[in-house]
Amino acid sequence: MVDNLAEKATNVFLQNFRLCPHNTNMSYDEWRVKLWEEALPRSYVSLANEIYKEWLKLRYDYVFLPPGVKSLLIYLRNNYLLGLITNGSSSSQWEKVEQLKLNQYFDCILVSGDLPWEKPHQNIFLKACQILKVKPEDCLMVGDRLETDIAGAKEASLAGAVWIPNSVKQTEEHYKSTPDYILTSVTQLKDLLCSHIKS
Repeated sequence: MVDNLAEKATNVFLQNFRLCPHNTNMSYDEWRVKLWEEALPRSYVSLANEIYKEWLKLRYDYVFLPPGVKSLLIYLRNNYLLGLITNGSSSSQWEKVEQLKLNQYFDCILVSGDLPWEKPHQNIFLKACQILKVKPEDCLMVGDRLETDIAGAKEASLAGAVWIPNSVKQTEEHYKSTPDYILTSVTQLKDLLCSHIKS
């Protein structure tokens, strides 16, 4: 397949993968193959199963904790109660949690696919607070999406919302929710907690 066609098909697949709920009438593998069939140009649809298998092998080569994040999580885990809230289908998100061994760092992990709500609905944030046995006003949300993480934190009346943009395409003026803090890297979080929030 020509490189630009492959890139376009991959982008369509990933977009649909994030947006489409898992179809419970088929297995997770079948659903992913179907997404590839929909993303590929018509003349390449017959390759969907083969491409999916190759994608499955390669995808976790690009899913890893960035440098400095592991030590940050260890520090945070030793000093705070930590919750992880992620949107997406149950199987897909738990695959990533398992691959990254995130269970060891978090006291609570919520996947929207297991629940009636997803971010930015306040209930998923309040559910995390309930599990952690903390008040919303004592919690800080750290996220990279204004429309889900920051908006949800505001909706749930959390103490603060830290935005770490993951794309230049996201700018504050496009969204109603304004973060309390903006960082350029998650590794700056420790300094923020020590110097600003505790003071």
